[in-house]
Amino acid sequence: MNDQSKALPNVKPLNWVGTRPVRPDGVDKVTGRAKFGADLYLSGMLHGRVLRSPHPHARIRAIDTSKAEALPGVKAVVTRDDFQDMESEFVPAGEMLVNYRDIVRNVMAREKALYEGHAVAAVAATSVATAKKALKLIEVDYEVLPHVIDVIEAMKPDAPLLDDTLFTQGVEPAPDKASNVAKRVEFTMGDVEAGFAQADTVIERTFETKPIHQAYIEPHACVASVAEDGQAELFCTTQGHYVVRAHCARLLGMEISKIRVTASEIGGGFGGKTVVYLEPTALALSRKAGRPVKLVMTREEVFRATGPTSGSHMRIKVGATRDGRITAGEAELKYQAGAFQGSPVQPGAMCAFAPYDLENVKSVGYDVVVNRPKVAAYRAPGAPISEYAVESVIDELAKTLGIDPVEFRLKNAAKEGTQAAYGPKFGPIGLVETLQEAKAHEHYKAPLGENQGRGVASGFWFNIGGETCASVNITEDGTATLVAGTPDIGGSRASLSMMAAEELGLDVAQVRPIIADTDSLGYTFLTGGSRVTFASGMAVIEASRECIRQLRERAAKLWEVPLEDVLWEDGKAVANGAHAGKHPPMPLAEIAKTAGKTGGPIVGHAQINAQGAGPSFGTHLVDVEVDKETGRVTILRYTVIQDAGKAVHPSYVEGQFQGGAVQGIGWALNEEYVYGEDGRLQNAAFLDYRIPVASDVPMIDTVIVEVPNPNHPYGVRGVGETPIVPPMAAIANAVENALGIRFTALPMSPPKVLEAIEKAKTERKAA
Repeated sequence: MNDQSKALPNVKPLNWVGTRPVRPDGVDKVTGRAKFGADLYLSGMLHGRVLRSPHPHARIRAIDTSKAEALPGVKAVVTRDDFQDMESEFVPAGEMLVNYRDIVRNVMAREKALYEGHAVAAVAATSVATAKKALKLIEVDYEVLPHVIDVIEAMKPDAPLLDDTLFTQGVEPAPDKASNVAKRVEFTMGDVEAGFAQADTVIERTFETKPIHQAYIEPHACVASVAEDGQAELFCTTQGHYVVRAHCARLLGMEISKIRVTASEIGGGFGGKTVVYLEPTALALSRKAGRPVKLVMTREEVFRATGPTSGSHMRIKVGATRDGRITAGEAELKYQAGAFQGSPVQPGAMCAFAPYDLENVKSVGYDVVVNRPKVAAYRAPGAPISEYAVESVIDELAKTLGIDPVEFRLKNAAKEGTQAAYGPKFGPIGLVETLQEAKAHEHYKAPLGENQGRGVASGFWFNIGGETCASVNITEDGTATLVAGTPDIGGSRASLSMMAAEELGLDVAQVRPIIADTDSLGYTFLTGGSRVTFASGMAVIEASRECIRQLRERAAKLWEVPLEDVLWEDGKAVANGAHAGKHPPMPLAEIAKTAGKTGGPIVGHAQINAQGAGPSFGTHLVDVEVDKETGRVTILRYTVIQDAGKAVHPSYVEGQFQGGAVQGIGWALNEEYVYGEDGRLQNAAFLDYRIPVASDVPMIDTVIVEVPNPNHPYGVRGVGETPIVPPMAAIANAVENALGIRFTALPMSPPKVLEAIEKAKTERKAA
């Protein structure tokens, strides 16, 4: 591990921010006390199960639930008729948009089942066995339709049509015929044709990626309880319980104030738990049965019925002069959305060329529906796909021009003042610093052996802020309770506590962080987009400073001096000005102890709409070895170098870097959804869907670069998204250096690598 930081402007020496205290939720996590989504049991609770479509595309003529409802022990059955239809309306969900008309159809199939695993009915019964038996008694009359799961096939005029009300947006003239292409987006800057005309070398390649799942270990789970007066409680594993509340209220026609949602501990999300699947169904079942209902997905259901990230087909074209200046970049991106519109193609198009300071850029994206589960966010949604393709071409271009790949990127790197093609002009950013660190790193100079190669790639994510609340309660014993509304999915309790302790002058162990339910704190947007340490951190700092104002006020009252003559230093009120030295400093605990006599409880609260999230850049180095007998690619060494703005808790920043890199390694080398000709998923389990295990990866080394974000009091910028952006290109570039073979499709699994090696041998013999 290595930290590379710049001096922070206008920030006093820090006591807690930048240190590595023990996480406050650690004991509960390691002793099993922490409650995850499936851990809640209520008196009289029923067990729910969901009936899912066996067909990838079928019209639902009729559903007969009478036999299931007559089965002893069955207390409720719900179908499409229990959910009111929705008008088309897009709302934010993390960095993506979702449409209520589609959400209600994804939660429970309406006119058609659009993918294998699509929910068509659900039951609640007194036992799991009874619920499973009841599912077999539900009779669904399907008219099986032709299906399409490939993005290119789905774009053809004669492709099976998923939705006859879907007309392509973003094209002129507006189409008069429905298609599977939901939207076209374009970001253009300068004149790409003129740029390519200036180039000495132009490289154009096509790329393919497969849908892959976030592979969170904890399946989706929830417990819903609707009382006779209509008041409802929902306990669920989610990245955003306020968003869940809003979706459920809308889909079930309930008043939002009557639903109280508590976020459980979460066993992984990575963007995949920013949407609803089971929660509206559990509430509908509970409302109908008059008893609490638990719904828990199996691993197979997670794979078949929840959103992976998109598969894609891409064309990338980049031109450069012989001295290494990029003159133009062009991208055409076609992303699978799954059964409903809303792939991350727009952020993919935004991010494709963002690491570079270019004058001429054109990035066009297509959002295409296919008979697969609706995609969901996955760390930096859309960006790893497009930047994999661009970074592969950048590497090939550097090699063609005979320029070191890091030096080539430095020549063209985005920096402060760079105009991004998608709109903003960057403020202080750290891409150049990450590249300089990469070039100077011992890893970059280490010798390589036979069949080994080294790859490098850079990545970008824009990060977000948004609506956020936080409260800080000063307790009578001089400690503080921190109340946040963002579920802790990566150590945010620790980082938020550290910022509160820093402001208040307390020991971090004296700050107790809790995650509020939706009735206990104002609306707070979900945990996603690398926004929590930035946005919730700003709210916590503001709430802490309000506490400090009240603490100074109480001291001023006791000392009978003006408020402006009381400072707050290291957790104590200190007399200043004309009263300096006339009163001994008064610690927070002493003020808290007498709060009842000086004005009552001391509570700070903040409600903000955080703006100014700092963009994030990183550069990865990787060494691989390719076994030419088996096609297996082994990761020998891996280094992540990324700008964190300010690493509040460096251990968690390093963990985010390492986690993103490992997920990227799986994406590059093994993970993919495998479908049969029948449109059914063939590897819906971890035995067949291979994610990296500990023996597959070396210790991931990290370098934290700190270029402060001027829009945050401590310089914080989000760190959780960017680490998954560079790995696929870095590994593909390393494999190319090891074999002399450029892979343009993921994953680079052993059979595919071996096939490419054999093909290259055959071609060499023929030549």
